[in-house]
Amino acid sequence: MDFRLTDDQRALRAGVRELLAGRFPRERLRAVVDAGAPAVDRALWRELGGAGFFALRLAEADGGVGLGLPEAVLVFEEAGRALLPGPLVATHLAAGVVAGAAEGRAVVTALDVVGQAAGQAASGSAGPLVEHLASADAVLVIGDDKGGGGGGEGGGGIGVRSAAGLARSARPIRSVDPATSLHRLDRGGRPGRRERWSAAGPAGCRSAARLRREAVLLTAALQLGSAARTVELAVRHAQERSQFGRAIGAFQAVQHLCAGMLVRAETARSVVYAAAVTEDAGEVAAAKLLADEAAVRNARDCLQIHGGMGFTWEADVHLHLKRAWVRAEQWQTAAEAEEELAAGLLAGL
Repeated sequence: MDFRLTDDQRALRAGVRELLAGRFPRERLRAVVDAGAPAVDRALWRELGGAGFFALRLAEADGGVGLGLPEAVLVFEEAGRALLPGPLVATHLAAGVVAGAAEGRAVVTALDVVGQAAGQAASGSAGPLVEHLASADAVLVIGDDKGGGGGGEGGGGIGVRSAAGLARSARPIRSVDPATSLHRLDRGGRPGRRERWSAAGPAGCRSAARLRREAVLLTAALQLGSAARTVELAVRHAQERSQFGRAIGAFQAVQHLCAGMLVRAETARSVVYAAAVTEDAGEVAAAKLLADEAAVRNARDCLQIHGGMGFTWEADVHLHLKRAWVRAEQWQTAAEAEEELAAGLLAGL
């Protein structure tokens, strides 16, 4: 069995990288970061929608591209590499459910009612966390498949809520990532009555559990892209920075750091790609666990290789670390991934 990327998949990855380099260059990223009040760039969102970013897995008959989850993982890996901000995963999953999401006309954020309820019970205090609520037009509410978890009365699964209505029970919180806006619902707050359920489109015809699993995998793909990018940044700096008359990349300690970063990134890549093919819950959990570790630890090692320069606001390394911290808490934490893996191992005994 050949697991190498096909020519079409390689072309897709190269095309997305070129697209993001032209539509979201470093200058645009820094403008978002330096603005201090992160909001979704509507013009960029429409450009991404027009390029098929959100309709990637929507059927061609419905105006989509008609590709699969492995191709979506490749696209999201490139988005993570470019530190593309915004509720990318939620809007991608909502294509076909929320009107205009596929074309980028609607900005969608997501609320995982079941996952947030479990986290809230464990912490005993904090309410659900919602990303980019202030910029959203709609909120995709993902509950359970048995009813009662979807934020409405007498129904479960997948629902759509008004962002304006949900914002009344939310409060902004300080995000470590300067390009990510976060709100937290009041403790005990509920998403409220459903405004519209949908069984049409790719999200509506999938179970909430599968939709949540796809969200975890696409978030892992974003982490993978960031981990791979910090390897590039570290190696380039090690080649350019000189000390004691030699490039610092000639020193064994720096070489070991770069080698460790590469191993983490490529290990995560193999597991993320495999999970995109199998869609197994345990493999998706392993992908998130390894991708989170690679993104966070690679960013830290990249900071170390850059030395004092890496800690400055002007360098982009700290942005990768802060975004990795935020994504590590989204959809599936390390503890939740470990529990998923443990449950799978026990079930196989």
